[in-house]
Amino acid sequence: MSDPANVTYVYKLVPANTPPSSPLPEALPVSALDQSSGFVHLSSAAQVPNTLKFFFTDEPRVYVLRIAYARVADKIRWEDPKAEVCGPRGGEGMFPHLYNGFKLGKEEVDSVAVWERKEGESWEEVIKRAEDWLVY
Repeated sequence: MSDPANVTYVYKLVPANTPPSSPLPEALPVSALDQSSGFVHLSSAAQVPNTLKFFFTDEPRVYVLRIAYARVADKIRWEDPKAEVCGPRGGEGMFPHLYNGFKLGKEEVDSVAVWERKEGESWEEVIKRAEDWLVY
């Protein structure tokens, strides 16, 4: 799905009930999922729509953290969602997982966007409004 050679940014989606503080700290709080997995779950731009669809279905708002891939590339492993398959390049079902001791904060995050759905609106419609910000 994503070839790391062509990736400019990776993204961390954060639910509305755990908004990142402003200004961003050195390290953001670690989600229960990331803690239990042992890494920070990220998505490429192409993976963001399905990440929203499958994991943020009932969320009216998400915070999307844009991370310059070059800043974290040496700490990324492209793996399946459970980190059971590791490969040298991102492919179908391969996600960027950040292994850096859970340090995701002001040094890594390039920008934060708040995406909010209006009543009856799909995440796909929200993404269309964010096309200039979501870099593929």
